[in-house]
Amino acid sequence: MNSTHSGVQPERSRLAPISQQSLDAKLGFTWPAPESRKRCQRCVYDEATPAITFDENGICNYCKVHDEFEREYPTGEEGERRLREIADKIKIAGRGKKYDCIIGVSGGCDSSYMLVKAKELGLRPLAAHFDNTWNSAIATENIRRMLKPLEIDLFTIVVNNREYDDLYASFFRSGVTDLEIPTDIGLAATLYQAAEKYGIQYVLEGHSFRTEGIAPLGWTYMDGKYIQSVHAQFGTQPLKTYPNMLFFDFMKWTVFRRIRKIRPLYYIDYHKENAKKMLAEKYGWQWYGGHHLENRFTAFYHSFYLPRRNGSDTRLLGFAAMVRSGQMTREEGIEQIRKAPEFDIELVELVKKRLKFSDEEFIRLMKAPVKSYRDYKTYKPLFERLRPFFWMLYRLDLVPKSFYQKYTSKSEV
Repeated sequence: MNSTHSGVQPERSRLAPISQQSLDAKLGFTWPAPESRKRCQRCVYDEATPAITFDENGICNYCKVHDEFEREYPTGEEGERRLREIADKIKIAGRGKKYDCIIGVSGGCDSSYMLVKAKELGLRPLAAHFDNTWNSAIATENIRRMLKPLEIDLFTIVVNNREYDDLYASFFRSGVTDLEIPTDIGLAATLYQAAEKYGIQYVLEGHSFRTEGIAPLGWTYMDGKYIQSVHAQFGTQPLKTYPNMLFFDFMKWTVFRRIRKIRPLYYIDYHKENAKKMLAEKYGWQWYGGHHLENRFTAFYHSFYLPRRNGSDTRLLGFAAMVRSGQMTREEGIEQIRKAPEFDIELVELVKKRLKFSDEEFIRLMKAPVKSYRDYKTYKPLFERLRPFFWMLYRLDLVPKSFYQKYTSKSEV
């Protein structure tokens, strides 16, 4: 359903949480020292990164992907010129309409900065938010603090909390580690639905490969058929309010509606620390402790679940990207990953409570054999067969380059 409120804010568990140390002991979890793995000589990716290779100088293939993006998406005067050209096209396409672009908002730094940049470019954005009912109070307040002074309207889809918790539990029980893809797909569908409703042709995404990187396919995979397949096997609640995106929907919005996705931060010398300072000083925006941590389940997923489930440290994405773009030294990045990500034990208890897991079931699922998206039905084989078609869509700005590279390739990069 469409709404403008922030969704259900469930109470915390009344059970006394166990300590972090005892929980990690039950899981048999220890954090590897950075020196224990071969690591790229330029960034901070290590040999555990899916499909990583090193050249004769010890530089990884992901650094070369970054350099390819740098050549294609310049910053400085040329980047500003291209961004102005894009803004002019958006204004022309939006003539006679209340809004000329859509911006997804989460209360995070990148999407909040994107709102400011859009207004600076003279655009008339409509903010769109997918509320999975796990928003933090800070995220909800950040959205309000940004939209009111910028005079930007909000389009929201709020999913039923029991339905969504069941979807999360389904992925938990499936054995895969892609627990957060329902949120990513839900947001993408929300953006497209808002664009279709208001006749808008452009979606602006607040992603920067210079600060966030591009996640290897082996770390995460997502599509609507995958969600459908997992939920069909492990779900108990029908998906009535969740905005899934099946292939027909994707084709309708990209090919027939020709809704374009643009990432303006690709053309900007974007420094996240500077952006956080500006947002805080000018709008009262608040930092929430780390990338992706503005949502409570997302915080659980990145800080607790992935490191203990399959040893993944998604902080590497941002650290590696900022090292490559000169916003952090390699030594600073390695020092940051010396310790395991910090997590809130009460957040773990909240996840168990909402997903209705006993302590025993939670430990069993955390220690179960890890499965892959290949163990379920997905659109991946179809994406691979349609690789030339998706190259054309990427060239027309109908899908991001990162989608073309990751989802249509047979490799894990």
